[in-house]
Amino acid sequence: MKKHTIVRVQPNSIAEEMDICAGDSLLAINDQSLDDIFDYQYLCQDDYLEVLIEKADGEQWVLEIDKDPDEDLGIEFDNGLMDCYRSCCNKCIFCFIDQMPPGMRETLYFKDDDSRLSFLQGNYVTLTNMSDHDLDRIVNYHMSPINISFQTTNPELRCMMLNNRFAGEALKKVDRLYEAGIVMNGQIVLCKGINDGAELERSISDLMRYLPHLESVSVVPVGLSKYRDGLYPLEPFVKEDAVSVIDIIEKYQKIAYEEYGVHFIHASDEFYLLADRELPEAERYDGYLQLENGVGMLRLLMDEFAKAVEQLKDHICSHTKLLDKHRTVSIATGVLAAPFIKKMADDLKEMLPFIDIRVYPVRNDFFGENITVAGLLTGQDICAQLKDRELGECLVLPQCVLRSGEDVFLDDMHVFELSETLQVRTDIVKSSGWDFIEAVLGEKIYE
Repeated sequence: MKKHTIVRVQPNSIAEEMDICAGDSLLAINDQSLDDIFDYQYLCQDDYLEVLIEKADGEQWVLEIDKDPDEDLGIEFDNGLMDCYRSCCNKCIFCFIDQMPPGMRETLYFKDDDSRLSFLQGNYVTLTNMSDHDLDRIVNYHMSPINISFQTTNPELRCMMLNNRFAGEALKKVDRLYEAGIVMNGQIVLCKGINDGAELERSISDLMRYLPHLESVSVVPVGLSKYRDGLYPLEPFVKEDAVSVIDIIEKYQKIAYEEYGVHFIHASDEFYLLADRELPEAERYDGYLQLENGVGMLRLLMDEFAKAVEQLKDHICSHTKLLDKHRTVSIATGVLAAPFIKKMADDLKEMLPFIDIRVYPVRNDFFGENITVAGLLTGQDICAQLKDRELGECLVLPQCVLRSGEDVFLDDMHVFELSETLQVRTDIVKSSGWDFIEAVLGEKIYE
């Protein structure tokens, strides 16, 4: 029987009322032992529970609990998964972790391929690490959505791309998920000359058979860092390639929309920028299901900004002092988004003539110039490229440059270290149009 150590008891919770304490261990619920968080969440849905707790001194308590079906016990564990994370057994030719430089923190080298993290955190899984038991639990607990990294529906090609002889066979698990009505989202990491062109068309056509349960599939270009010595030779996409990819995707968007009322397949923003094509309108993103894959982020930001500008105009009419506001700010972002941020800055400056906004695209020297997204910028690159620049009263950075929930960059530099080095206040802004405006103005407009 597994012991799950409790690290925190929430105030005013059922657990607190039952004298459960940090340091106690959860052993079973309704005479069933628990493998992980999914057993816990599933078993806690009953309105009557018998909970077996082992106290720190080894004494065991059986607690009888009556509660609402959707009411949690209010306990937190030493591991959010309540189990070890499962690492990836593949050797994918496109894996970005294999392209990381040495000397970074250990967690950045961990390759997860855990279907449970797909449900909990939105991670993408290859299915090669999913056992029949895992599949049964997903179906029985109806865990949705599950995010799947397809790459291709050609079994032989998938085996080659993942360097796993079982990778093609693993695709059959999608049939079981589909039959059980499990909501899925998909991803294709596109590699030039390998799974693009006719192979991409085949994959999209095959995956459309899983609609409506497979809600969306994103197509993103492989990320190529400068640390690829000894790895499979891959080439970056160029403009003509991106045009071809978008043409294929937009062709199948029309087919999917006519048949199912959704656009289904989506190219990442990177492909549109590389192709020098206008971003799709908001409606074509089907509710932005693939934002975390860089699909529609710029369209959403631009549309939110446009709405925020209209609100700001109304606000200025009743608060004319903003027209006399003097402020100089700088904004650092990735090369990819810089032209869009510059356009937003210019629009603001037209409205507020005494606001000086300087937009600095930061080249990714750490991973290499092929990496252009803001989310992979490091503190050291920002420092090196802005140290002799006029930064004004404040440096604004997008939230995506930091580790989730922390104030640390990928290279372990803290925000306060960046501020001290550049001798400027640093503000982290969420990726919304209104947050952008308030960060530039340095004040809350609406509380």
